[in-house]
Amino acid sequence: MRILHTSDWHLGRSFHGVDLLGAQAAFLEHLVEVVRSEAVDVVLVAGDVYDRALPGVDAVQVLDDGLAALVGAGAQVVVSSGNHDSAVRLGFGSRLLAGTGLHLRTHVARAADPVLLADEHGEVAFYPLPYLEPAVAARALGSEASHAGVLGAAAAAVRADLARRPGARSVLAAHAFVTGGQGSDSERALSVGGIGQVPASLFDGVDYVALGHLHGRQRLAETVRYSGSPLAFSFSEAGHTKGSWLVELGADGVSGVTAVDAPVPRRLARLRGRLDDLLMDVTHAEAENAWCQVTLTDAERPAAPMERLRTRFPDVLELRFEPEAGATAPSEASYAARTAGRPDLEVCCGFLEHVRGRATNGPESTLLNEALEAVLLADVEGYDPVAAQLALDDAAPVGRGTRRRAAKAG
Repeated sequence: MRILHTSDWHLGRSFHGVDLLGAQAAFLEHLVEVVRSEAVDVVLVAGDVYDRALPGVDAVQVLDDGLAALVGAGAQVVVSSGNHDSAVRLGFGSRLLAGTGLHLRTHVARAADPVLLADEHGEVAFYPLPYLEPAVAARALGSEASHAGVLGAAAAAVRADLARRPGARSVLAAHAFVTGGQGSDSERALSVGGIGQVPASLFDGVDYVALGHLHGRQRLAETVRYSGSPLAFSFSEAGHTKGSWLVELGADGVSGVTAVDAPVPRRLARLRGRLDDLLMDVTHAEAENAWCQVTLTDAERPAAPMERLRTRFPDVLELRFEPEAGATAPSEASYAARTAGRPDLEVCCGFLEHVRGRATNGPESTLLNEALEAVLLADVEGYDPVAAQLALDDAAPVGRGTRRRAAKAG
């Protein structure tokens, strides 16, 4: 069986104000050509089909056209939802569509309910796990309310189902940040405080693990891989080679994995230096036709920098200022530079300290943390805050949950 592993299409996303929908449609056409040229049996999409829970009508049309073309080319298409998708909207009509060759899995209740396909060697069980938000999924899975808890419980249920299918080969798809993976600036955090990573060992016992969420195509182990996003969504991905994985599944499991590169609509370039040097340096000739991020290091901010840069580099999409060492006091650095790479909670606490002149105390940090968690949960379709809090309380150590129940009772 030949499986094309892809993920993180993020249909409807733009790049620094540039509409990417045409390039995204072209990528889906590329997948159709790969299905035909490589005789692909199954296209497996590991989450984040759309960029937001309520996608625009044009993004919905691109998906409709793309899925119809993939099925029409002869592939079975297996899709799971990611943290950007609305599970309810993406999963609408899934039971009816399964008969056409399109298999949508978006609900935690079906985590261990495989899509069963077959080749000349027998049965292959596909387990496309939807993104499992801990506060929502923990109660359904009977696990602690953490990323490792819900994914571990789902993977254990998968292994239990596999044990009832002797001889079946298995493929599991998951949308998660697995330890060892390399992130980029364009992924949405899965949790507040950077505690969303899970170990790859959670998925032991299956033949191939198709991961989604991180946007760089990468190999964590021979049979545990991220396909990455088909397009770059941040300048931190300038060095990525985008594409998918073509997985060969033989009689005894994975017999080979081959990289399939995606079409590149426009190169990315990251330029750094003094404005006059950038305008004159012949080594930057290739950047003249690229989308550019420019960091100026002039000791003083030049006049009309964007206008001057665009006389040579018409598509400068992001301009930064980082004066040479000693030229500018740290407090004068740009807000983006001062907050880059810092956790959301730290940024919020730093803002309060800046405007009030004193650091946040423990209760204030706790309130900010809960507010940030609520923002993350707001995008999860079907989120029930009462059920989620019960799940958190049941999973919490004695103290937090006990205090909350006591407060409610009082």
